[in-house]
Amino acid sequence: MLDTYDLSQLVEPLLKWYPSHARVLPWREEPTPYHVWVSEIMLQQTRVEAVKPFYARFMKELPDVYALAECEMDRLLKLWEGLGYYNRVRNMQIAAQTIVNDYGGIIPAEYEELLKLKGIGHYTAAAISSIAYNRPAAAVDGNVLRIIMRATEDDSDITKQSVKTKVELALRPIIPEEKAGMFTQAMMELGATVCAPNGEPLCEECPWQALCLARMHGTIQKLPVKSKAAPRSIEEKTILVVRDGVRVLLWKRPDRGLLAGMYEFPYMEGHQEKAQVLSFLKEQGLSPVRIQPLAPAKHIFSHVEWRMTGYAILVETPDNEEQFLFVEPSESEKKYPIPAAYASYSRYMNIRIGQEKFLEE
Repeated sequence: MLDTYDLSQLVEPLLKWYPSHARVLPWREEPTPYHVWVSEIMLQQTRVEAVKPFYARFMKELPDVYALAECEMDRLLKLWEGLGYYNRVRNMQIAAQTIVNDYGGIIPAEYEELLKLKGIGHYTAAAISSIAYNRPAAAVDGNVLRIIMRATEDDSDITKQSVKTKVELALRPIIPEEKAGMFTQAMMELGATVCAPNGEPLCEECPWQALCLARMHGTIQKLPVKSKAAPRSIEEKTILVVRDGVRVLLWKRPDRGLLAGMYEFPYMEGHQEKAQVLSFLKEQGLSPVRIQPLAPAKHIFSHVEWRMTGYAILVETPDNEEQFLFVEPSESEKKYPIPAAYASYSRYMNIRIGQEKFLEE
């Protein structure tokens, strides 16, 4: 159990192991506070390999906190397109503006000051403070929780904030002040590459193999304990890929709520038949010429799942064209951020969004 385990014995073997096993990652090449901050926000619920091209593009366009603070919102969302959780980048911009206005453009080093910034929680604050400034702060994410609960054979439920806080408090005294950043990254690395979340952990490669109680007692697959999340709600939608030739019709979502401020294809709630779709488009002031059903698709968010059906519709160019946003596919790729939820339907208009662009480049 965590309460009775001597965590200090884990430090030396971990720090000896890390230098020869650390992956080469772009944000580690120059671990400035800004680089650490951006990478850690991007890496939340996204794989390292998937993040790399997003990180490179983001840094090229917004190389410092001033550029982030001043970026126009549509451009900011476009740079984040494909990563999901768009409130994260909105919060980053608010925090960047606070840093520019209240901290002279310098990201704070102290854990407590970082927590005051919009969108920076305990883990991100600790990561910035320890990795960028070498301060002894405990960055505890899913990887760290897993390796600690296995090493100590603790069956506490890691979904509880009280358990996460307990681990943070337990780790803080053992962080070596002169190597705080290395310790933080080594903990992350061990959880990501050796004591991994899926499949069998690579125990023979682990620097803690002689110290891990779960390995000694054969309880690795039972740990960590994680209670099941509440079931997602299901929403059915009919997606309308409307074009007047080459151009495609987009709508802008409201400034609040899910996918706020993003651009999307028009849609109807529920799964609608052709007659209902044609009637809906006529109500919008459009004149359909041809309609074709598209394959169903689904997209899973944290708490909701979209189950979608779709139609491709050719319409006449409306007389009141200024009331609609018809865009060229190439223009959409550069200017209009479209959520990955619509990836299955964007392909019908030769629009690449998010990771698709990187895969083809």
